[in-house]
Amino acid sequence: MTIKAVLFDLDGTLLDREASLLTFLSDQYERFSVFHAIEKDLFIQRFITLDDNGYVWKDKVYQQMIHDFSIKHIDWSLLLNDYIDNFQKYCIGFPNLLSTLMQLKKHRMKLALVSNGWGQFQFNNLKGLQIEHLFDEILISDWVGLRKPDPAIFIRALSKLKSSPEQAIFVGDHPINDIRASQAVGMQAIWKRSPHVATVTNVEADAIIDDLEEIIPFVLSNRTVHGR
Repeated sequence: MTIKAVLFDLDGTLLDREASLLTFLSDQYERFSVFHAIEKDLFIQRFITLDDNGYVWKDKVYQQMIHDFSIKHIDWSLLLNDYIDNFQKYCIGFPNLLSTLMQLKKHRMKLALVSNGWGQFQFNNLKGLQIEHLFDEILISDWVGLRKPDPAIFIRALSKLKSSPEQAIFVGDHPINDIRASQAVGMQAIWKRSPHVATVTNVEADAIIDDLEEIIPFVLSNRTVHGR
């Protein structure tokens, strides 16, 4: 069956969250003088540890930071709002992001984003990458009331794209939430290796890539084979 749709995760797949976060934190440190009594690298490293690759929301991270470093005269909510309002300005995409998406569109692929996270925040990050206009459908867990690895979020995305699972490929960095979950509903899955899961060796994906541009030959080869 011909491949007609490609679905993507956001963080760690399209968005280089590690690079984006480092850039944001460096600037936030400079902008808030209350941090300057702390060594900059220590401040950044502690945040990254507490953040746990994005799985801990930043209200808890900033509250713990204030406690750990005995920071005075600032409320954690101010820092959280700064993160929410400004992180999008520091979003960095992985190499070949735009060219890969544009090539897929050139080959008439339907594109969808399927991401866990807070709706407006994730959408703002997508806009920060300047690629939101390339997606036919955008599903963010906070907005749709479903969360990966729940198969329902994949099924809803496929329904919106008017695609069967056999006609679609999912690209993500999480071995369970992205790869195993999308395969469970009948899609092919491409695992994009990401720094925080680089040591994983038993990911049973249909393809493994290090660069987004590697998606193109995989999609086209499947399209040729299944489209005969």
